[in-house]
Amino acid sequence: MNINEAIEFLDKQVPNPSEGLPDEVFYYISRTTPLVNVDLLIKDEKGRTLLSWRDDQYTGKGWHVPGGIIRFKEKLETRIQKVAKNEIGAAVKFDPVPIAINQIMCRNNTRGHFISILYKCFLTNKFIPKNKNLTNKDPGYLKWHTTCPDNLLKFHEIYRKFL
Repeated sequence: MNINEAIEFLDKQVPNPSEGLPDEVFYYISRTTPLVNVDLLIKDEKGRTLLSWRDDQYTGKGWHVPGGIIRFKEKLETRIQKVAKNEIGAAVKFDPVPIAINQIMCRNNTRGHFISILYKCFLTNKFIPKNKNLTNKDPGYLKWHTTCPDNLLKFHEIYRKFL
């Protein structure tokens, strides 16, 4: 199979990339080009920051700022709300002007290069994370933090000053 045939095959496998990509295609792309993502710095009236526990082969274990990869032809505002809904189960208010844009390069090659756009988001202190049956060491567990935790994911250290 030549490169054009391979591309034609992939086009058939991913007819609407704005809806996301199959993992194999996503990981290939993440090995060959930077990924652009939004990160949500979610605060409440008390100044607390909402963080999520993460534990995966690419980032390791620790607290992280919720975030997500921008899809093809997706508006930043749309991805912000989808991340909020998917990761915390609620819509957020947000400042449309980013508070930081960072380039993150990780040691691994898969999911190894990001352009991360940080947005300040707001929830009322009435928001209670719906952790269901998760413990504080299960991926996706949400917790309000009054200070920056020591076990922040290494690649989110760039956000420590905001937490």
